Amino acid sequence: MHLLFRLMAGLATALLLSLSPAHADSSLHKIRGFLPDLRFQLEGAHGKTWTQDDLKGKTVLLFFGYASCPDICPTTMAQLTQVVHELGKDADKVRILFISVDPHRDTPDILQAYVDAFDGNAIGLTGTEKQVADVARRYRVAYQIEKPKPDSPDVYEVAHSRGVYFFDRNGHARFLAPDTESVEVLKAGVEALLREG
Repeated sequence: MHLLFRLMAGLATALLLSLSPAHADSSLHKIRGFLPDLRFQLEGAHGKTWTQDDLKGKTVLLFFGYASCPDICPTTMAQLTQVVHELGKDADKVRILFISVDPHRDTPDILQAYVDAFDGNAIGLTGTEKQVADVARRYRVAYQIEKPKPDSPDVYEVAHSRGVYFFDRNGHARFLAPDTESVEVLKAGVEALLREG
C-alpha cells in the first residue's frame, strides 16, 4: 500500500509540474479575525494523540481530504510539498497537516503512510466521526460521505470542500488559499508568516 501511495504522489507531482502558472494577480484570502485559532484533538500514527500544542512555534498548512481521493488531494499534497521543499533551511519551521474526512477507511497509520509518500514534514490525522465533524465545522469545511452498498462497505465516494488554511506560529488563522493557487503564491504566504518571527 505504501508503494501505491508513492506512485500516487509521483503522478500528482508530475501533473502539478505540467500545469500552467497561475495568474500574476492571484492572492491569498486574509482570514485573520474571521476564523478561529488552530484547535483540535485527533489521532495520529502509532496511537499518538495530537493537539494544537504539538505544533506550537510552527507555521501550519492545514488541508482536509482523504487518502483514496483520486485527484484534488494528491495534487494539493504535491503542491504543498513543493512549497515546503523550496523553503530550504526554513522547511523545518513548517508543517503540513492533513486531516481525513473519511475516518472509516483512513486509519491513522494508513493516513500517515499516505502523507509520508509526499513529505516527511506532513502529519496525517483522523479521529472518530464526531471529532472529525467538530474540526471540520470549526473551519467551515463541508463534506459528505456516500452511503456504501451492503456488499461493498469500503467502496463509496466522498465529497468535500477544498482549500488550504495557513496558521502562524502562534496558531492564529491567517490565510485561506484555493486549491488552484500557484506554488509561488502559496510559498509567498508562508514566507510572509515566517518573516514575522
